[in-house]
Amino acid sequence: MDIIDALILGSLQGMTEFLPVSSSGHLVLGQHFLGLSLPGNFFEVLVHLGTLCSVLVVFRTEILKLIQSIKSAESKIMLSALVIGTIPAVLIGLSMKDKISQLFENPLAVSFSLILTGIWLVMTKWFVNQQSNINLKNGFLIGCAQAIAIIPGISRSGATIGVAMLLGISPEKAAKFSFLLAIPAIAGAGLLTAIDIDPALVSSLSSGTIIAAFFSSFLVGWAALTWLLKLISKGQFHWFGLYCMTIGILTLSI
Repeated sequence: MDIIDALILGSLQGMTEFLPVSSSGHLVLGQHFLGLSLPGNFFEVLVHLGTLCSVLVVFRTEILKLIQSIKSAESKIMLSALVIGTIPAVLIGLSMKDKISQLFENPLAVSFSLILTGIWLVMTKWFVNQQSNINLKNGFLIGCAQAIAIIPGISRSGATIGVAMLLGISPEKAAKFSFLLAIPAIAGAGLLTAIDIDPALVSSLSSGTIIAAFFSSFLVGWAALTWLLKLISKGQFHWFGLYCMTIGILTLSI
């Protein structure tokens, strides 16, 4: 891998981590088309760290307010919902780690998952009830959607925001909870994969490649998340479904 490859894959991760199009699925397809077979999990951890930093920057005000008002009833419910919502992904990630890892080597499975993601996203156009709020039950159900999205090709943000909207939560509230829920999810996934990193493989990437991958995923992720929040507020979330279905269909034969 050279710096250009790192910039492409880092930008791809940054763009697709938050957009409802599956970053894991795009990374699998991106590596396939670039003819790369990255050893170990170091690169995956690296670009996930970049996107984690971007969500922390974009939601820095909300995170600070949540910490400052931690004793309020609303903040306690939000924090409890985030904890409960994280549990399903932890359980699935730990118990099915090896089986899920095999899917990352199967572009065909990713294509089918992208098509399913696309169908789901289009369906969100008709999720119009917006009277519910985040509570422990909703937090758990949204967390279950996040757990399913561990499968490459299933969008994490698409699954979580879509389920939240199905439960009657407004798109804006759904997006805020989804991306706050992404913080422990991305950090946990990075830690889980970091455990298996072979230190000898880290040296296979140059310092320039590492820097390019991190900052491209961070900066592009920052821009993509900011853009997505604007689109959600305008009710244009479902349009990403057409993109996912198109990419899934076009890549069925690879």
